[in-house]
Amino acid sequence: MSFEPKTKVELDPPRDDIISVDYLSKCDGTNPDYPTYVAIKGTVFDVSGNKAYGPDGSYRVFAGKDASRALGQSSLKPEECRPDWSDLSDEHKKVLSDWFTFFSKRYNIKGKVEGATNF
Repeated sequence: MSFEPKTKVELDPPRDDIISVDYLSKCDGTNPDYPTYVAIKGTVFDVSGNKAYGPDGSYRVFAGKDASRALGQSSLKPEECRPDWSDLSDEHKKVLSDWFTFFSKRYNIKGKVEGATNF
């Protein structure tokens, strides 16, 4: 996996706002009044500019939730889109870490999921 974007992305400084699970769930790409967010390891990324996370996108399953487990397992199954990843294999934990790096080089960090313990 290449971590560097093809074109340089100017990112805002990371924010550390606390984002409730309820608010995050509204940021699933289906409501134009809300941004589209994906959380990984409790960190919330704004993916609004990427149609892949929108209602018809191939990665829509990740939008509006902490999808750490699914990303670590390279899974698009909705039931795997949950924050708990502590019991994943070392190989899957590395994949998850790679996804976190990939997102952090492309998308603005908006904050942390309220009550998250999966850092």
